[in-house]
Amino acid sequence: MKFLVFIGSERDSTPPRPARLGKRVAAACVDRLRTQGAEPILVDPLKIHLPSPFKPHFSYARGKAPEQLEALANQIASADGYVMVSPEYNHSMSPTLAHLLNHFGSSLFSYKPSAIVTYSAGQWGGARAAVNMRTFLAELGCLPVSAMIHVPKAQEVLDEDGTYLDAVDAAQWDGYLDRTLHQLVWWADAAQHQRLSGEAKQPDAFTKAPSQRNAPS
Repeated sequence: MKFLVFIGSERDSTPPRPARLGKRVAAACVDRLRTQGAEPILVDPLKIHLPSPFKPHFSYARGKAPEQLEALANQIASADGYVMVSPEYNHSMSPTLAHLLNHFGSSLFSYKPSAIVTYSAGQWGGARAAVNMRTFLAELGCLPVSAMIHVPKAQEVLDEDGTYLDAVDAAQWDGYLDRTLHQLVWWADAAQHQRLSGEAKQPDAFTKAPSQRNAPS
């Protein structure tokens, strides 16, 4: 199964120091997914040129979106699940991650699971951002699994390449990450089976207008 691991930061400078802790956390998630036989793909916003001013993928005529936006849309559509890695800004998710995801409609994400992963340089691990992320991801259609990952003082846990630092109990951290990622893989496998079995028709996703959600008048 294929999973997209989104890095929710593009600030590659100091301060803060060290920069881009999210890249370390995302790399650790990629490694743990590989141990489960999954195919994780890292999505780095620094490598994606988004349209400016803002114009979402679904507002372009079919096949007319910018090349990188179209490529990411195809990756999202073909993935079986998602890992969203975010720092905390004002008790909310990363504006970089929200901006990137807002370019795509729920029809690409729907009926697939996601995992929430937050981190910080301080003691809280970005946990408050996760509350906001649950609502956001549910609206996209990729419902988050119940377990979450929070990494406080990430610079003391992970090296730049996502491996554990010498003083860290690697087995405990592996078990902690696996608790969430096992749930993600389980639900992704179940959803994939349902999509491929043909036993039940997948309901239509929100694709046109907000009025599709309205109750009958």
